[in-house]
Amino acid sequence: MIYGIGTDICDVRRIRASLARHGERFALKILSDAEFAIWQARSARWPERGVRYLATRFSAKEAFSKAIGLGMTMPMSWRLCEVRNMPSGKPTIVLHGALKDWFDARCLSAHISVTDETDYAASFCVVENL
Repeated sequence: MIYGIGTDICDVRRIRASLARHGERFALKILSDAEFAIWQARSARWPERGVRYLATRFSAKEAFSKAIGLGMTMPMSWRLCEVRNMPSGKPTIVLHGALKDWFDARCLSAHISVTDETDYAASFCVVENL
C-alpha cells in the first residue's frame, strides 16, 4: 500500500549559485559523507558534473521528505538521507540514525527515480508499507 508520493524539480543554476556563494559548506549541508566524497571526485574531474550530482541529490531528498510527509523536520535531515546508486545504476535511498529508526518502525520501503538535464534535476519518490 502506498504511504506517500513526493516529487521535486530543482533548478541546477540555483545550486550552482549556492555553491559559488557558500562553497563546500553548502555541499556538506546537503550530502552524507559518502555522497560528499563522490561529489568531490566528480567535481575535480568535471565541475559541471559535480553541480548536477549535487542537484540530483538535493532533488531526491526533497522528494523523499515529501513522500514520508515530514518535509525537512526531524527526524528528516539532509545528511541522514543518502542516495546511492546500485551497480546497475538504479538509485536507492539509504537512511541513517534517527531517520532510519523512524522509517523502519513504520515498516516502510522507498523507491526513487532521479534525472537531470542542463538546467534542471527532477526526482520522484514512492514510499510504501511493507
